[in-house]
Amino acid sequence: MNFALILFLVTLATGILWLIDVLYARKLRAPGAKNPIWVEWGASLFPVILAVFALRSFVVEPFKIPSGSMIPTLQVGDYILVNKFTYGLRLPIIGTEIVGGKAVARGDVVVFRYPPEPNVDYIKRVIGLPGDTVSYQSKQLSINGVPVPRKAETDYLHTDRMYASQMYRETLGEVTYDTLNDGDAPAFVPDVVRFPYRDQCRYDNTGFVCKVPEGNYFVMGDNRDNSKDSRVWGFVPDANIVGKAFFIWFHWGDLGRIGSFR
Repeated sequence: MNFALILFLVTLATGILWLIDVLYARKLRAPGAKNPIWVEWGASLFPVILAVFALRSFVVEPFKIPSGSMIPTLQVGDYILVNKFTYGLRLPIIGTEIVGGKAVARGDVVVFRYPPEPNVDYIKRVIGLPGDTVSYQSKQLSINGVPVPRKAETDYLHTDRMYASQMYRETLGEVTYDTLNDGDAPAFVPDVVRFPYRDQCRYDNTGFVCKVPEGNYFVMGDNRDNSKDSRVWGFVPDANIVGKAFFIWFHWGDLGRIGSFR
């Protein structure tokens, strides 16, 4: 379901009703007469719906985390806020940039339209920028031939399934965050599909090496062995970027998760 499109259509419809009422129908009603239903439930709601549409389109948008691909940074059921203007303002629905912003940086956690299904939103961490060579071999991440620094931490216990993953503190540029690896998971990438610029990637039994095309990004989940990401379905075009995730605003059953995250 394309909620942004639905909200736009509702805003448009109530806006038309509001204009009809202001420019024509209101003048025909007797003083003190009760507003008709189409005014009460249509035209009168337009300012509120317009404010919601503008806020969601240009300022901040809420999302719910549906999967465990970003554990431990984000948990299933986290409600997060996404800054819509960090990387510049884009027109709703079509995504055309109208005002420039900051450049996407390595380590940013971003929401984007999933390239194979643009009506679906995904969230991952940006690993490679346009022109970068990203490799993940024997579960060691490298950018442009330089291994990304990481330090082993205490194993992470998955309480829902009662097993532990190896946790590492990884530093990418100016961002430090935790990642998970499962010792019994293979290093090679399974289920790789054909995707645009697939010829820029090389896969073997130790992992992969990819050259990021211009105008695209390479993204990965922090839960490295439980995330289908750019390793599997390819690069994220710049036009697909929705915004930068920056705040956990709610989590049912665990209010301690409310707050910002790395």
